Amino acid sequence: MSNRTIVRQVPLLLMFVLYSSTHGQVSYSIPEEMAKGSVVGNIAQDLGLDLKRLKSGKARIYTGDNTEYIELNKERGVLLIKERVDREALCGQTTPCALHFQVILDNPMEFYSVTVEIIDVNDNAPSFKKNQMKFKISESALPGTRFVLEKAMDADIGTNGLQSYSIHPENNFALKLQNLANGGKTVEMVLQKPLDRETKEHIALILIATDGGDPKLSGTAEIHITVLDANDNPPVFTQAIYKATITENAPKGTLLVTVSATDADLGSYGKISYSITNSADDTLELFQINEDDGELRLIGDMDYEKVQHLELDIQASDEGGLTDSSKIIVDVVDTNDNKPIINIMSKSPVLSEDSKPGTVITMINIQDQDSADNGKVHCLTDKDMPFTLKSTSNNFFSLVTDGNLDREQNPSYNISVTCSDEGVPPLSSSISLSLQISDVNDNAPVFEKSSYEAFVLENNSPGLSIFTVKAVDADWNQNSRVSYIMEESMVNGVPVSSFVSVNAESGVIHAVRSFDYEQIKDFTFHVKAQDGGSPPLTSSVSVKVFIQDQNDNAPQILYPVQSSGSLVAEIVPRSADLGYLVTKVVAVDVDSGQNAWLSYKLQKGTDRALFEVGTQNGEIRTIRQVTDKDTVKQKLTVVVEDNGQPSRSATVNVNVALADSFPEVLSEFSDFSHDKEYNDNLTFYLVLALAVVSFLFIVSIIAILSVKCYRWRRERMFYKSNGNLPVIPYYPPLYADVGGTGTLQHVYNYEVCRTTDSRKSGLKYGRSCSQSIISLDNGSTLPHAQRENLISDDFDDKQKPPNQDWRFNQNQRPGPSGGE
Repeated sequence: MSNRTIVRQVPLLLMFVLYSSTHGQVSYSIPEEMAKGSVVGNIAQDLGLDLKRLKSGKARIYTGDNTEYIELNKERGVLLIKERVDREALCGQTTPCALHFQVILDNPMEFYSVTVEIIDVNDNAPSFKKNQMKFKISESALPGTRFVLEKAMDADIGTNGLQSYSIHPENNFALKLQNLANGGKTVEMVLQKPLDRETKEHIALILIATDGGDPKLSGTAEIHITVLDANDNPPVFTQAIYKATITENAPKGTLLVTVSATDADLGSYGKISYSITNSADDTLELFQINEDDGELRLIGDMDYEKVQHLELDIQASDEGGLTDSSKIIVDVVDTNDNKPIINIMSKSPVLSEDSKPGTVITMINIQDQDSADNGKVHCLTDKDMPFTLKSTSNNFFSLVTDGNLDREQNPSYNISVTCSDEGVPPLSSSISLSLQISDVNDNAPVFEKSSYEAFVLENNSPGLSIFTVKAVDADWNQNSRVSYIMEESMVNGVPVSSFVSVNAESGVIHAVRSFDYEQIKDFTFHVKAQDGGSPPLTSSVSVKVFIQDQNDNAPQILYPVQSSGSLVAEIVPRSADLGYLVTKVVAVDVDSGQNAWLSYKLQKGTDRALFEVGTQNGEIRTIRQVTDKDTVKQKLTVVVEDNGQPSRSATVNVNVALADSFPEVLSEFSDFSHDKEYNDNLTFYLVLALAVVSFLFIVSIIAILSVKCYRWRRERMFYKSNGNLPVIPYYPPLYADVGGTGTLQHVYNYEVCRTTDSRKSGLKYGRSCSQSIISLDNGSTLPHAQRENLISDDFDDKQKPPNQDWRFNQNQRPGPSGGE
């Protein structure tokens, strides 16, 4: 880091609002090409600012030109490299090179000027605009001749810039630098030694430009020098004797040979012309030589019987008068004058395609009237056909199959047989044989494509024709008749036949059901094609059906979430300016493509002039400054519409509170929340009351039925045995039999109640006689007389003193308290 300077000024009063506007300045120095995220300096420490102040003041960087190479990290209070800084791209050759920006804080407003100087590093090598420089120098040039070279360029500055030049090798040339008035330099190449074109016609040099950086960088350019010549060399033939052969009856214009001579000189001194110098014989009537390129051609009739050997004298001359000579020896060769004659002995016009290799098709005989080598004959067929010729005896040949035949590829053949002798040049004769190939079922049906893709709109009607598969069979007639069968497979656990079907004759694929894009987007099945051969051959192809989406789903609102239990509101400070982002409506559409392209618009609102909704992004922003006159409660209804045809939409309500503090929001929305909570509580209690009433009603019905049943049982017990009073047994819990012999299993307590008239069905209950306790055997009944005595005793007991009572003891029989 370099020097840092901080200067503070007094606060300013702007637009009737007091801001503590502190002006300060701090400077840093950094090398160029620092990595992203590198630390430039601790701005908080250098300006004496607290990290909390950076956060509360929303510290930010302002550059003015919208190019931010430096960013502020408010968590650490440091300046970081945001983008790679290239000094040459930023400032070129200008020095010094610096970035100027401001750090701005709010509440109170402050700004500080920051200067970051960019220090050059040696990251650019010298370079030449042209990688090659070409010169043409006469070999008669004198030493000391100068040639100006192109200068190199280096984007770096100072010592990192261009410093020196060098040239290699230095055999004939040296470098010289000339200073210019503007401070620049010119580079000159000076000839040191005379040049000799015959010794070295082309000279290649390397010019090297080097800078002064550490490490040093350099750039190179190639210098190509062509040495120009003077006329000091005669033409020279490449051969002393040239040989050529020509056959008799050769056509006029036949090229025999091409002679060539070279001249080391250039220009007019190196231009050569050729001529025939034979003048005593008729050679000039038979041959002609091209004076420019040295081609020797036949211009007369050549007869082997007249001449078999010729010699031609030729001369090469340049325009400087220098010459050279050579000879051409021509040999005449005899030709073959008779062609072979082909005779067909036997032939088969039709052949089955399943014939084995070696099957004989045709037999032929060859005759040639020439003798010796000119009478020897060889016969051939076309190389790209499955046939060959076999020699059975002298000049007799058989045409046989040489491979498998395929009628589908070649239903017929035109076989060419060519017979040639061994003459020079050979003479030949040809015939053409026609052969038809009969069909067998050896080809399976072949679909037009290796796989098919079909597209169908969802919600289609069953039976819709989706696609057509087509297969062709290269065989003939019945062997080529194709039928289509759909192979069984499963799609999501369901047979594919429940999705589609295929027409056996036409290959048309029909939809069996209506598809839903949201449930299944595509599925694949296989269709088999079978021909009519015996045995039949088959092939299959995969068909992938893509379900295309229709706009059958409305958009779904993801945010803001519509909650029935609580009120959600977006708070917008009253200081919000134009374009303030209130919230963002987020929606999705399960459809695809343009059916899922969503657009947003504001349907209605408390103040439509205050808010707008981004058509594409759903962002709700203010379109003017919020004022004190604006209502705190703002309710916006946003419509989300997809791009389908016809389009579908969804709406969402957005509550907005224009307030600077949360308590203000609570005070404004308290009534709404209370009413909503009251309505929610009222609904809850109504449901609870209904459940309780229903429960009590069911319990009451059960209780009434139980009481009815209980009374009915009691009445039956009281009216049993012709109106006699029933005995109602009662035994307390845990009461045990204390009889020594155990004849009484339990001791019972009986209650006897009186009525005014035992013969009547109506009963009038008196005081409970629970104090009278007797012991009876199980199932025993008291006689009527004893029952009357018991009743009388009971009345006597009522006359006893109050202190006499009856008690119940678990371990002894019941009796008076005074004893048994």
